[in-house]
Amino acid sequence: MEPFCRCFISILSIASSLMQLTVRAPASTSNLGPGFDIFGLALSLYSVFTFERAEALQISGCPEAFQNEDNLVLQGFREVFREAGQTPFSVKLHIDAEVPVARGLGSSSTCIAAGAALYKKNMKAPGVVIANGGDGSLGCGPVWEALNFSAMDQLKTLWPDEYKGGLPVIFNFMDNGYGMGGRTNGETMAYGQLARVGAGITENQMNAERVDGVNPLAVIDAYRRKLQLIKENKGPVLLDVLTYRLGGHSTSDQNAYRSKEEIESWEQNDCILLFRKQLIEAGVATDADIDKINEDIKARITEVMKLSKDLEISPRLDFIKDPDAISRFTFNNGHQVSMAQGTPFVLTPKSENPRVQKIAKKERAAVVDGKPVSKLKQYTIRDAIFEAIIDKYYEDPTLVSYGEDVREWGGAFGVYQGLSDSIPFNRLFNSPISESCIVASAVGYGMCGGRSVTELMYCDFMGRAGDEIFNQMAKWQAMSAGQLKLPMVLRVSVGRKYGAQHSQDWTALPAHVPGLKVVYPITPYDAKGMMTTALNGTDPVIFMESQPMYDKGEEFHLEGVPTESYEIPFGEPDIKRQGKDITILTIGPTLYKALKAADILKEQFGLEAEVIDARSVVPFNYEKVLASVKKTGRIILASDACVRGSIINDMATHINELAFDDLDAPAVVLGARNWITPCPEMEEQFFPNEHWFIDAIHEKLMPLPGYTPKSNFTREEELRIERLGL
Repeated sequence: MEPFCRCFISILSIASSLMQLTVRAPASTSNLGPGFDIFGLALSLYSVFTFERAEALQISGCPEAFQNEDNLVLQGFREVFREAGQTPFSVKLHIDAEVPVARGLGSSSTCIAAGAALYKKNMKAPGVVIANGGDGSLGCGPVWEALNFSAMDQLKTLWPDEYKGGLPVIFNFMDNGYGMGGRTNGETMAYGQLARVGAGITENQMNAERVDGVNPLAVIDAYRRKLQLIKENKGPVLLDVLTYRLGGHSTSDQNAYRSKEEIESWEQNDCILLFRKQLIEAGVATDADIDKINEDIKARITEVMKLSKDLEISPRLDFIKDPDAISRFTFNNGHQVSMAQGTPFVLTPKSENPRVQKIAKKERAAVVDGKPVSKLKQYTIRDAIFEAIIDKYYEDPTLVSYGEDVREWGGAFGVYQGLSDSIPFNRLFNSPISESCIVASAVGYGMCGGRSVTELMYCDFMGRAGDEIFNQMAKWQAMSAGQLKLPMVLRVSVGRKYGAQHSQDWTALPAHVPGLKVVYPITPYDAKGMMTTALNGTDPVIFMESQPMYDKGEEFHLEGVPTESYEIPFGEPDIKRQGKDITILTIGPTLYKALKAADILKEQFGLEAEVIDARSVVPFNYEKVLASVKKTGRIILASDACVRGSIINDMATHINELAFDDLDAPAVVLGARNWITPCPEMEEQFFPNEHWFIDAIHEKLMPLPGYTPKSNFTREEELRIERLGL
């Protein structure tokens, strides 16, 4: 355990023993169960947490020295976390004794903390967020993203007056000299002194300060002053807390990178030993008092351990009796129209928004009275997503949206155009180009009870937020044993015409990771209904959107997209065209190529294809697809993703197993080539087109009379390209 953590524990444990301190936890921590005491509370300081108002500390039978108002330790407790005469000492931390939870990848915690601080600022909640990290974490990009995000200029210049000021967060870096085995000062880092990092972020150096982390009074003094800055809206704060890691980074760490003498010299500087000496020399306590404290601490820790091992008091999951127990925590499947009570902060009535007024004049179907509607007058997918989001802004006071260029520009593809006329800066703002922080801050915002819609400008940028999507957004609900909810929607735009690094469909990546709901609507009706479902839910959702399809009108619901709010359940595919001879299941924009292929099949070969739009990837209900296959006996699955590793391969496997007796041939998978995405002029040779469908059907499902394939889908060709890794 690092001296800084030991220092906090020494403060809390010694003072609690001397004062016979009792901390009464509020309702939010009532589920912590037996054994939740001041020591456990101190240990939890080692994670990201938020201080909130709690009931006043109850002090009884404390020694006379601690009744003295001039006593430094008592002042420390009262001043460090004073809030309107009460002590905000409760940790908003949820633990379920049944499920052991461990986490790493600490760099994302700083971004999560920034999101929690954003929630506090937007909801005008009291207190401060503290992000604890090591000095080695400053080698990670997300840490720098979080520092900048928390201090963006717009917080002080553009946000409404009552929300102005940096985010209320203290970045508490425990500067112990090492990352894992690499020495940060003089080897792996370049900053010299960690506190200097603040000078690269803000003009006031992020209120940075070096603190003697083995001196409890120095820590108390620093926090007393820094918390005052936070109250004055002058955050964020960076603390360089000098400590030493007496133990190894992990149980397998043999300390080969440092000498025994180095460790022994630091052991002489143990904060608990030094603080004991100071208390005795100051006449605050005697040797006997502190010996009694030590025995009391040992007894309480022993009791806590006994309680945690007692299966009656701290039951574990029984995977023999309930082998699917953890599955209950993967999703909460909640439905909550608003995450908080209160009136949403907006600038105008919704009816006065110029974009809302413009949409009201559009035709909400692509064909009216049998005639195609002009593109300029059509209600589009872009409008549908906008409509669902602006509706939620007027329902849920916690809703925020941010991403790159989403405010005045309206997002790179215009979905948010017009929102800035009605939504204030603190609820709709341009983020830095910081994909990791965009996602992880939304995780922190959701953990605190807020709802967000964030955006990644291109699907390819998921690679810049991999840990945040796959390990934070996806896993916190289950890691908290279902105690946390993450009502967040991550909009991901799938590109075309922008070449190798901006035109990839990576739907399979989030679909592979448990804990994420993944949807890909491709019509205005579905886009509005599914965005509404996502925004009324309390699970994390990856909302895939196709850039070429933003201007698509509604071709399937002839009565048009309803003006009122409605939901489409996740997991339910939709039959876009009835048929009896072959089933085509698509994800994303390949739906429209499939419909063209269906026209060819009918016109040239007299075959009726049943075309099904998956709409949702996770979850997915196979019953409608299986019923179609039972009727047709053949199925082809298609998407714009490279075929190798595509989610449609997984779907085809399930269909082959579940519909084995009904299939006349194995399911066929059709996707993009296993190349880099080429320039726009070559996309016709890269992404599936209507002729590929016909070619694949002819070669793999049923010979088409008199047909000459345009592309090679033979068995020999498939073996050849697989040999080449193509």
